[in-house]
Amino acid sequence: MPTSDAANTNFPNLEGALRNPANPNHLMVVRPIKRTVRVYVGDTLIAETQSALRVMEMGKSLYDPAIYVPASDVVVSLEPVDKSTHCPLKGDADYVSFDGDEIAWAYNRPLETSTQLAQHFAFWPDKVRVSEGD
Repeated sequence: MPTSDAANTNFPNLEGALRNPANPNHLMVVRPIKRTVRVYVGDTLIAETQSALRVMEMGKSLYDPAIYVPASDVVVSLEPVDKSTHCPLKGDADYVSFDGDEIAWAYNRPLETSTQLAQHFAFWPDKVRVSEGD
């Protein structure tokens, strides 16, 4: 049942949800992760941060949560990949590789609704191992 804030949507009002202006049923919720997050490729540490964000998104379906790590906390060199995609909620994503394998994307020029994702990398879950906690 929609709430008054979520008129014309099929989903409840979620506190802090960011909605696609053209489709209010496409939304995301961004929350800080209050523990240390480490990202590995094999045994190689790729990133370590205490400033990660968890993004929960619903569009055509409910997507698996993605963890976004500040680019400043990536400890290896990532190479640009000649690929870009567009999300109507977040903007244009640029992709990067490590050791020749595409592993992550970033919204370096996000839409106004998603500015907190600027200069953060999200990693493909089947290409990396993410640990939370000390």
